Amino acid sequence: MLLLFLLPVALLLLAVAVGGSLLHQTAMRDLVGERDERSTRAAAAVISEQLEQRAVAVSMLAERAAQMAEPEQALADLAPFLPEFGGGLALAGADGRLLAARPHNQEWHRSLAERLRQRGAPGPPSFFLVPLSTAGAVEESALVVAATANALTAAGAFSPFELARRALSPVFHGGEAASAFVVTDTGEIIYHSGALPLNTALLDHPGVVSALRGESGTTTFADEHGEHVVAFSPVTPVGWAMVIEEPWHAVADPLLRTTEWAPLVLAPVLIITLLGLTFGARQIVQPLQSLAEKATSLAWGDFDAIEEPVGGIVEIQHLQRELVHMAQKVRNAQQNLRGFLGAVTAGQEDERRRLARDLHDDTIQALIALNQRIQLAQMAEPEATQLAEMQEMVAGLIADLRRTIHALRPIYLEDLGLVPALHVLTQEVADSAGLAVSFTSTGEPRRLSPEVELALYRIAQEALNNVVRHAAARNARVTLACQAGAVRLTVSDDGRGFVVPESPAGLAPQAHFGLLGIHERAELIGARLRLASVPGQGTQVEVEVGV
Repeated sequence: MLLLFLLPVALLLLAVAVGGSLLHQTAMRDLVGERDERSTRAAAAVISEQLEQRAVAVSMLAERAAQMAEPEQALADLAPFLPEFGGGLALAGADGRLLAARPHNQEWHRSLAERLRQRGAPGPPSFFLVPLSTAGAVEESALVVAATANALTAAGAFSPFELARRALSPVFHGGEAASAFVVTDTGEIIYHSGALPLNTALLDHPGVVSALRGESGTTTFADEHGEHVVAFSPVTPVGWAMVIEEPWHAVADPLLRTTEWAPLVLAPVLIITLLGLTFGARQIVQPLQSLAEKATSLAWGDFDAIEEPVGGIVEIQHLQRELVHMAQKVRNAQQNLRGFLGAVTAGQEDERRRLARDLHDDTIQALIALNQRIQLAQMAEPEATQLAEMQEMVAGLIADLRRTIHALRPIYLEDLGLVPALHVLTQEVADSAGLAVSFTSTGEPRRLSPEVELALYRIAQEALNNVVRHAAARNARVTLACQAGAVRLTVSDDGRGFVVPESPAGLAPQAHFGLLGIHERAELIGARLRLASVPGQGTQVEVEVGV
């Protein structure tokens, strides 16, 4: 449940939360970029409009001055435009000589005369940057607009700083790490608000580069202070670049920034889930699996396996203790049953020996005598065919009785031991069933107790009977391995095989009564039985007993 349900759900929730946070950050970044782009477009449009108005005003001044005898009169007529030119208005001749000015004490007049001498032929209004001193203070730069009509030149001076400030103040309010600036194509700063970016030269700044190419839009870049959103737009009349730059997280609402950390709430859930999985795997699942394996071994008679600690939680340890206690009771019951079965088996074997002795001493001897008399009768009456038939029937009966006696009482086992008896058994099965049966003995053979030898012989006999009756095999092998402290008997075949039940209790429902008898005989002598079989790949019966 933990692995298939809780962990995937926790991972899914974490992925959704992290994905939502990333989408939220992307949306916020786009929102900041769109807002700043609208601000830069609006401010650049205002500055462009103001510059065009000033260019028109100066052009009008030049035209009116050309139509009047007195240049001063033209300046007087355009007095309403004077506030827009903080540095003043002036009229000059083609040679650069000042004809009229308001006010008269402006230092930019000398720059105007120099510009006019450099300009040459008349042309459209132009914009220049010159130093401007106002009220004893020299501003960083000033813009001069000049227009020529006929032989007169009109010029006006104003502060680009104030022009940019008035354009940006409605749309840009600054803030932490935010900045807005206007820069010329030569990298000269016209206006700036907030901290200027110091990580790169202004002409290499991504927003400045795009705006100087006449593009508008947004871009992002990251530095040691985080990710910044840059909005840019060109000021078309003069080829300037207007840029607004700010870290997007600094302008987001604090509550929205707090929501970015919301996915971290799921991190403890995921950690707890992983801890639960680890605890469940180590303290519950693995101990239960180990206990199940030991319980299976217990069902096959391995009482020592269940006593090995499996660990785990207290409930599993308590369950193992109960299983150990139950196994001890089962072992005691099996020992009592083993004594009873031993007595029953011993009685059966004694009865078999008595029956075999009686058949051998009485019945078979009488049959032998009868067979001899029939032979004598045949010698006296050679043509008596009925006597010949009787003689064959008696001979067959003698052979059947001898096989029955041998099955009831394995004489070779009593006289010669287990190895010769198994060798004779495999030969008899091979001759009677037409099956290729081989016998192999390894180690140093030695005599065992009569009970153990008889049990092993009967187990091999029953296993071979199962091969002949049910396995449909072509080959069988019997192996007896004598080792130090143990003897292992193995009977294997290449027959059809079957599915081995998990415990001996499943042998009877599947009608494996021969294997159930083998299991009971193995328990009777304290041997360990192992069954291995795969459908279509044969069966192997292995019995190991300590000696």
